Amino acid sequence: MRAGQPRPPAARLWRRLWAFTLAALVAVWLALMASAYYTGVHEVEEITDGQLQSVARLLATLPLPTPAQAPASVPPPHQGAARYAPTLHAVVWEHGQVRWDPGGWADRLPLHGAVGWHTVVVAHQGTLATWRWYVLDAGGRRVAVGVDTRRHAALGRDIAEHIVRPALVLLPLLALLLAWALRRGLAPLGELARALQRFDPDTGQGLPPQQRYSELERVRAALHALVQRLHALWQRERRFTADVAHELRSPLTAIVWQARLARTQPGSAAAQQALLALEHEALRAGDTLTQLLALARADAPGAQPPEPVELLALAREVAQACAAVFDPPRPVPEVQGDALVVTARPTLLRLALRNLLDNALRHNPPGTRVAVRVQRLPNGDVVCQVLDDGGATTAAETRAADRGGLGVGLTLVQRIAEHEGARLERLGPPPPWRTAYQLRWPAA
Repeated sequence: MRAGQPRPPAARLWRRLWAFTLAALVAVWLALMASAYYTGVHEVEEITDGQLQSVARLLATLPLPTPAQAPASVPPPHQGAARYAPTLHAVVWEHGQVRWDPGGWADRLPLHGAVGWHTVVVAHQGTLATWRWYVLDAGGRRVAVGVDTRRHAALGRDIAEHIVRPALVLLPLLALLLAWALRRGLAPLGELARALQRFDPDTGQGLPPQQRYSELERVRAALHALVQRLHALWQRERRFTADVAHELRSPLTAIVWQARLARTQPGSAAAQQALLALEHEALRAGDTLTQLLALARADAPGAQPPEPVELLALAREVAQACAAVFDPPRPVPEVQGDALVVTARPTLLRLALRNLLDNALRHNPPGTRVAVRVQRLPNGDVVCQVLDDGGATTAAETRAADRGGLGVGLTLVQRIAEHEGARLERLGPPPPWRTAYQLRWPAA
C-alpha cells in the first residue's frame, strides 16, 4: 500500500464466522440430500424386490383364467396410486407352455428358465430399459415377475426431495438467525475492545472490569498482566534514565569547570592539574557511554546469542583487568569458588562483574580487601558474589542511596542481570565484610 492511501476497512469477524458456518451448513445439506437419495434408491429396491417375490408366490398358487378369459392387456393402475405402486409385469408357464402373458414378454425375456433374480436390458414400448425380474418354480408352474428399474431412481429422488425440501426452505431463515446469533454472541468482545480504547497507558488505569465469560476473562487477565509488566518496565526505564543523567551530569560539569580553569590560568600548575582532571572526567563519561552502548547492542536484533560461560574463569579475568587500571595498580581481588557454568552473553556478564569490582575498588581506600566468590546454594541457585571490607564512602553513592537509585554502575548491573535471567541482590555479609552484592541465577 502506498503512503498516504487510506487503509481498507478491517473485515468483520462475525461475518467471517457466519460465512464459514453457513458454508458448513450447506455442505451438510448437500451431504444429507445425497445420503437421502441413495438411501431412498436402496430402500425402493428392497421394497420392489419384496413386491416381486410376493406377486410371484401369489401367481404360483392362484388358479389362472383360461386363455379365452385372459384379458388382452393389463388395465392401467389407478392414477392416485401410480406414484408409489409400480407397474408389475408377469409371465406364467405350465409344463413348459406359456399359460398367461398379458404383456407379451415371454418371447423377449432371455431368462433361459433360470430360477432367482435377473437384471436384463430389454426393449419396451420402443425404448431400451433395465428391468428387474424374479423367477419362481412351483412344481409344474413357473412364474416370472418384473419391473422397470427406472422407477427406483424416480422414487429415490422423490424420497430425497421430501427429506431435504424442508431444510432448503428453512435455510434462508437459518442464515438470518445465525447472523443475528453471531452478532449477539460477539457483542461482549466489542465491549471489551471499546473498554480497552479508554485505557490510559501512562497511569495504567482504565482496564476493563472482570468479564462474565471465561474466554474474555482470560484475555482481560493476560492484558492486565502485560500492562503491569510494561508499567514496571517503564518505571525501571525512568529510574535508569534518571541515574544515567545524574551520573553523566557530574563528569560533564567537572569537564566544563576544569576546561574553564585551564583556559583562565594557562601554563600554571593549576592548569595542568585541571587538564588531568578534565582527561579523567572525559574518560569516565566515555566509559559510561561505552557501557550504555554495549547494553543497547545486546538488546538489538541479531545480538550475540547466550552461550555457556564458566563463572570462575571469567571472574579471574575481570579481577586482573580491574586491578590493573589503577595507578598505582591495586591488589588483584581474591577469586574463590567452584567452576560453575551459566548460560549468558559473555560480553554483558564481563561488563556486570567489571562494574561490581570497579565500585568495590574505586569507592574504597587503597587497602580495602575485595573478594569474588562463585558457589552453588543449597537450593541449587548459582551466585557470583563481590564483597569488600571497606564499605561505600563516596558522596555519589550516598546521594544515589538517598534518592533510592543505585548509581549508573549498579544500575547497569541490574539491567544486565534482568537481561541475562539473573537478579542483582545486596547482601548483609558477616564480618569482616561490610558490603556485598551478588548476581543470582535460579536453579536450572
